[in-house]
Amino acid sequence: MNFSSDTIEKAVEQLSRFPGIGKKTALRMTLFLLKDKPENVERMASILVDLKTKVKFCGQCGNITESELCNICTSVNRNKKLICVVKDFQDIISIENTGQFNGVYHVLGGVIAPMEGVGPDDLTISDLLKRITDEGVEELVFALSANMEGDTTAFYIARKVEHLSLKISAIARGIAVGGELEYADEITLGRSILNRVPYAINN
Repeated sequence: MNFSSDTIEKAVEQLSRFPGIGKKTALRMTLFLLKDKPENVERMASILVDLKTKVKFCGQCGNITESELCNICTSVNRNKKLICVVKDFQDIISIENTGQFNGVYHVLGGVIAPMEGVGPDDLTISDLLKRITDEGVEELVFALSANMEGDTTAFYIARKVEHLSLKISAIARGIAVGGELEYADEITLGRSILNRVPYAINN
């Protein structure tokens, strides 16, 4: 692409870094911003700065928040004895949108994927194990994607806690095998949570 402005070229280059945004789409976005009112662009720029300076991760579950602890962890209406284990905070958003879960969460920060060099020590599994014992957790719900990495991660954690008096379940496989939670529709995901099934360790 040839640009008559270095500034436009730089804007296109930065916007095209977004997932799923190619150079043509980035150019349309750039031209839109160029034509937009200055106050709107300034507001957007300010929000983007706030995004990086104010938003952080919950010190307890790993969810996104602007406080030390997220509003889910601090809520008195949540069942703190029930923890839903998820891959990333995007999955919390998906599950919360169903309105079918009243427990709390634990974000692993990924899944065990040896081919990609991700092992148990790269995730927050040790923090989860500590929460289970410290908080007297009664049920652990695996809400991980239905693929090899998700299954491997669930199996690893289940083996770590099998000596505890802990109920372990997993969301029902209404989610397609190989599917990611964030792409599941709310009705399917909600039913999968409500109809969760006992998790069995198969040696």
